Amino acid sequence: MLDHIGIEVSDLERSKTFYRAALAPLGYRLSKEIPSTAAGFGVAEGHGTSTDPAGDFWIGRGQPQGPRPHVAFNAASRAAVDAFYAAALAAGGTSNGAPGLRPQYHANYYGAFILDPDGYNIEAVCHTPAGSSG
Repeated sequence: MLDHIGIEVSDLERSKTFYRAALAPLGYRLSKEIPSTAAGFGVAEGHGTSTDPAGDFWIGRGQPQGPRPHVAFNAASRAAVDAFYAAALAAGGTSNGAPGLRPQYHANYYGAFILDPDGYNIEAVCHTPAGSSG
């Protein structure tokens, strides 16, 4: 099981603003900052809570290298996927796949894809049937 993942971003402040907005519908919040260097995001309570109080997703000041990894965040519901997508677009992300079923993965795979300000492919995904609470 993964404990955390980190990516390098070209503009830490811009990316903190983007990820605060984009991940809020999934329950994430900024949970740790190392001034001018890095920021950690984690779920404070509820679905997806990590045991690491500093967060399970980190961004660090640096130069993004290729190929950039794809990062998928688990969502508690399809509505949370939709809210992630809307928030990420409003925060400056670029659509890389609108919310919807992806049956090529499995029958209940409901995801949305966004390119963040550095071009990372960020996804929110729910694996439960419509109407399920997770």
